[in-house]
Amino acid sequence: MESFFALLQKNVLDRRRWATRHDLRIAIITWIERTYHRRRRQQRLGRLTPIEFETIITTQVALAA
Repeated sequence: MESFFALLQKNVLDRRRWATRHDLRIAIITWIERTYHRRRRQQRLGRLTPIEFETIITTQVALAA
């Protein structure tokens, strides 16, 4: 958890001053969904990032067709 919050602070909170809490909330959600989840290796995907996993699956499906 500490590394997550350190990344969040570095990549979102410390980037600029936020006018409203709503703007900050949207920035945090966007960062988590677009960056953190897509680049983080996930145990249930065999320690691959979602992008790596999707590339492998897409290639296998194309070859099977």
